[in-house]
Amino acid sequence: LKAGGVAGVCVDLILFPLDTVKTRLQSPQGFRKAGGFRGIYAGVPSTAIGSFPNAAAFFITYENVKSVLHHESSSYLSPATHMVAASLGEVVACLIRVPSEVVKQRAQVSPSSSTLQILSHTLYHEGVQGLYRGYKSTVLREIPFSLVQFPLWESLKDLWSWKQGHVVDSWQSAVCGAFAGGFAAAVTTPLDVAKTRIMLAKAGSSNARGNVLAALGDIWRTQGLSGLFAGVVPRMAGISLGGFIFLGTYEKTRQLLL
Repeated sequence: LKAGGVAGVCVDLILFPLDTVKTRLQSPQGFRKAGGFRGIYAGVPSTAIGSFPNAAAFFITYENVKSVLHHESSSYLSPATHMVAASLGEVVACLIRVPSEVVKQRAQVSPSSSTLQILSHTLYHEGVQGLYRGYKSTVLREIPFSLVQFPLWESLKDLWSWKQGHVVDSWQSAVCGAFAGGFAAAVTTPLDVAKTRIMLAKAGSSNARGNVLAALGDIWRTQGLSGLFAGVVPRMAGISLGGFIFLGTYEKTRQLLL
């Protein structure tokens, strides 16, 4: 819990400006109208509050499911074990992440409004269910992402450990995490764009219903391939750096605590 929480807070706060740029590039009104480079830390209180419990929930689920499945499976099934553990971890973590993400992204594209104003406005007009707008699309983004990132991270660590004859150091785990995160970020960008459009959509609009395929179809029709991969560069950069900081910090903190 502590290792996951510390890792989550570090990566989210350090890389917040990159996340803001990515969100504004993906927003329906476009980068400039969404705020450009102004108020680059808009929405950061929401991230600061949600980051620790979100990351802690993921890693508690991930490590426990991985531990249970490892006892009941042979080594060649390890990638499948990591996929299942990561997927279940994301489903649980998204219960905390989605409300934080909704408020954060709306604040990022409305830098003149405070996080508290965005939260109050959402609760008043949409109720608690407004905070969970995009839960399904977030899970549908995170599961494919985790299916790519975590087995690749674990495999790279195993390969590096085998090559050098001992378990990888925390910095080596961080390098593996950076590569795995960047690759996973690139291939799942269209799902991230769809999730952003759903969370930012006006109440009552077609995207507000949360249909991921409909959102992807609308983006494809209006903006084509470039629309589906809007923000791919800051997303890859952020998640590569994030993977380095997040997974490296997680390993280092866990080693210190254990």
